[in-house]
This record gives sequence, structure tokens and C-alpha cells, in this order.
Amino acid sequence: MQDVPVRVRGDVADALARGEPVVALESALIAHGLPRPDNLQVAVEVEQLVREAGAVPATVGVLRGQAVIGLDAAELGRIASRPEVAKLSTRDLAPAIAAECDGATTVASTAALAARAGIAVFATGGIGGVHREAATTWDESADLATLARTPLVVVCAGVKSILDIGATLERLETLGVTVVGYRTRAFPGFYRSDSGETVDWTVEDPAGVAAIAAAQRDLSIGSGAVVVANPLPPDEQVEPMLHDRVLTQGLHAAREQRISGKAVTPFLLEHFHRATGGASLTANVAIIRRNARLAAEIAVAIAR
Repeated sequence: MQDVPVRVRGDVADALARGEPVVALESALIAHGLPRPDNLQVAVEVEQLVREAGAVPATVGVLRGQAVIGLDAAELGRIASRPEVAKLSTRDLAPAIAAECDGATTVASTAALAARAGIAVFATGGIGGVHREAATTWDESADLATLARTPLVVVCAGVKSILDIGATLERLETLGVTVVGYRTRAFPGFYRSDSGETVDWTVEDPAGVAAIAAAQRDLSIGSGAVVVANPLPPDEQVEPMLHDRVLTQGLHAAREQRISGKAVTPFLLEHFHRATGGASLTANVAIIRRNARLAAEIAVAIAR
């Protein structure tokens, strides 16, 4: 096993020590959310977008039993190319480190490791939440509990549309997680610009997000995340009628094949990719790009 269970890449550590902007990025999206070989190309491109916006990218993952804050090019390639890379939530980190294996971190585990390293901003696609049959299955993403106790800004395209979005927003409220819409009161549903749910607060620019984060820190009330919901423009979303039809088919297929737990999300994402003729992949990549760029702008505003 590695002597130090967490390693921070040199330029990331230097930036954090100087108070310069850093943006955390998850690796589960690379290993399990995008098809090969597009996944590596997108991962490299997203890191470049963060750099161009003035921040240092830090993609998080686990390699050979060591959590890494800031994968280098070779490590990104390893995570992107190996099918046996495990999907790691917070509960999986310790077993993966003890077993000295490779793993891709989810929203929950990325947020936890990023905050541990002192990173203030995290960009992802869509956060997890309450599953549609949670009343009987109790299936709820670890993302929610982690965000409730992790102090950082999370830029996302709302909640994945395969989930119960209304119930997820209720849980976030109960857990005390601040949710703001970026230039919108319509809460996005990942592939869709508008989930049909609304948010109470909106913000118009990165400086506004930085002010919210500062106020939350200064108040010392709670220690949770600020979730910034950044919707796709309507002309970049998956067409709503197509989305709803594909989702219904995918949920039916998942039930028939007895797919449950953390296997549901990658199954449905792959179903969307096939059934929409790639439209969902195009939307997914657009989401990642837009959120990474906005997260970097917010990180710059916080550093100022």
C-alpha cells in the first residue's frame, strides 16, 4: 500500500498554497459516464477549458491504492482506458485503498477528497439524488449526504433526469444544502434545461456565487455545499418528448433486467446513448464543458 493514502499533484498543491483558483473534476464520469475513446478526449479538453479560464484543474481518482488529487496525463489515460476501474463512492474509498486498486470517484467521493485538500470549487455533470422507487427501495445517492457536510461550491446541470427530481430537492432542503440557479429559476434536469421544478434563489454571475460562498462561510451555519444549477440552453438539450419516451423505455428495461443500486445510472446512461442516436452524449459533453468553464470562473472570483 502507498505510504500516503492521498497525493496532491504538484501544481495543484502549489496553487492551493498560494490561494490561487483550483477546480476539482470527477473521474467516474470519465470511466463510466462516457464511451471510449471519447472519454479521454473530453477529459483532456475539459481540463484545458479550466486552464483557459484561469484555474488549475484537479481531476480526482484512485490509483494503485492511492487517492490522487490531480491526475496527470498518463493517469487520466489509465482511468479512461481500463474497463476494470471500479466506481467509488465515499464508502468505497477505504476498501479500494486497502486493496491497492484503481478507482474512479463519484460526485460524493470527489467532493469529499477535494474538500479535504482545500479545494473550494467542483464541476460535474449532474448530481445524484433520490431514485424514483425510493419509497420502497430506500435508494438514495450518497451525493446528498456528502454535500450536506462538505463545504465547497458544486457546479452541475441539476439532478440526473433519471431520478425523482422533486424528491431530491426536498431532501437537499432537509439536509440544509443551498441550491441556486445560474441565471434561471427553473431547476435543470441534466439532459433537459427545465425539470419542471423551481429554485428559490438565482445568481447572475460568478462573483455572485463567490459572495454566497463567502457569506455561508462567515455565518458558520452548517458546513454544506452550495449547489449551482447551470442549465443547458434549450437548443442544446435532448428534445423533451424524445427524452421522456427513452426514459420510460429505459426504466422498464432496468426493472425487467433486475438492475438496481449504483448499476442503474450507468445502465440508463448507456440506454440513452443508444436510443437517442447519440443526442444524449452530445448533451452530456456540452454539460461537462459548460460546467467546467463556469466552475473555473467561480474559482477565480473566490480567489479574488
